[in-house]
Amino acid sequence: MSERSLPLLQLTLARIREFVREPEAMFWVFAFPLLLAVALGLAFRDKAPDRIPIGVVAGPGAARAAAELARSPVLLPRIMAPAPASEALRTGRISLLIDPGAPAGGVGRPWSFRFDQTRPDSRIARLAAEDALQRAAGRADVIAIRSDLVTEKGSRYIDFLIPGLLGLNLMSTGIWSLAFSITTARQKQLLKRLVATPMRRSHYLLSQVLGRLIFLVPEMVVLVGVGWLAFGVAVRGSLWLLFAACLLGAMTFCGIGLLIGSRVRTVEGASGLANVAMMPMWLLSGVFFSAERFPDRVQPLIKALPLTALNDALRGIMTEGLPLGAVAAKLAIVCAWGAACFLLALRIFRWR
Repeated sequence: MSERSLPLLQLTLARIREFVREPEAMFWVFAFPLLLAVALGLAFRDKAPDRIPIGVVAGPGAARAAAELARSPVLLPRIMAPAPASEALRTGRISLLIDPGAPAGGVGRPWSFRFDQTRPDSRIARLAAEDALQRAAGRADVIAIRSDLVTEKGSRYIDFLIPGLLGLNLMSTGIWSLAFSITTARQKQLLKRLVATPMRRSHYLLSQVLGRLIFLVPEMVVLVGVGWLAFGVAVRGSLWLLFAACLLGAMTFCGIGLLIGSRVRTVEGASGLANVAMMPMWLLSGVFFSAERFPDRVQPLIKALPLTALNDALRGIMTEGLPLGAVAAKLAIVCAWGAACFLLALRIFRWR
């Protein structure tokens, strides 16, 4: 082994020992994503959909209306007094409030449907309630429609969630671990002492990245393995391509962590910058729900974020079985972020 590579090896081993000796770091890298995956996987497991609670204002015809609405497999009606019913609708305990205008089949004022149109469950409840009442009034369906429910693996929420959690974990551990490690060393005057050692600036920064990448394989195996064993989440694409995508993602977020820690002098400053860097990706990059839900005008910005590109690539590989050519553009975005951040960190890094 050459004398030039010896400092890099020793720094990497020191970083690994430092990481292993921190129980908090081990928890956030391995235990936290598993707990989150298991909790959300159980919460959104395969089961019959819950009925939507709705209210029927007490009065003439309320009992018959509630009985007709109860025939719907979607609705869970209950008769309520006017004041409690309005409060339940306001606080979200019911999704729809129905005030019968007259006894069912009678003549009088029209029925009142009160709901918040911005809530998807309220719109569904309104359509289901109208359908149930119209059927009870004798409406006949002109067109016969058959419902084929999709429950196969790959279309479930847990299949969407696992790649997102993998990308989120790569981002969080990459940014937090490196930014805090470098800032803590600077704050304790350790970096000042390293200046006198026979190593280059690049050796120190690369050792931080390599120390993080050592745990990449067990991190992937634990999260993807538990998803497969507990919930049947399969990897439809190439395992080597999945590993390459995770490697690129980990290196990119390590580069962002290096950039954050290159000049910051206090842990509080590193924490603030890390939150500024990660918060937009936590919210916008499609970890727990699709990024397509956001308005079209912000989609170019969202797609340019490294976590969005990484999550899209991971889901393409795991759930769709896409080859390298189909995810190359997304991985190129990830690589561009990583290269730019690492080069900038190397340029502006200061020991003191």
